[in-house]
Amino acid sequence: MNIEIRVITNAKKKEIKREDSGWKVKLTSLPRSGKANEELIEYLASLFSVKKSEIKILRGKKDKKKLVFIPVDEETLNAFLKEKARVTTS
Repeated sequence: MNIEIRVITNAKKKEIKREDSGWKVKLTSLPRSGKANEELIEYLASLFSVKKSEIKILRGKKDKKKLVFIPVDEETLNAFLKEKARVTTS
């Protein structure tokens, strides 16, 4: 599934939030030498329990707005959203 992501670098902690136009992901690394892209792939892989090699940045490798392919179906994504909403409201 292709997901639009807006990346915020140099944040105090990693975080992912749903926005109207896609997702907002906060990362702790700086956008130098691809470190933020590496951290983004590692973070998404851990969240969705997939291999890092399966996640691809399709567009925006040098931009804050990215189009990322994550090998999950819509059902898995919705389950993640429900779990994330449950954790944030608790």
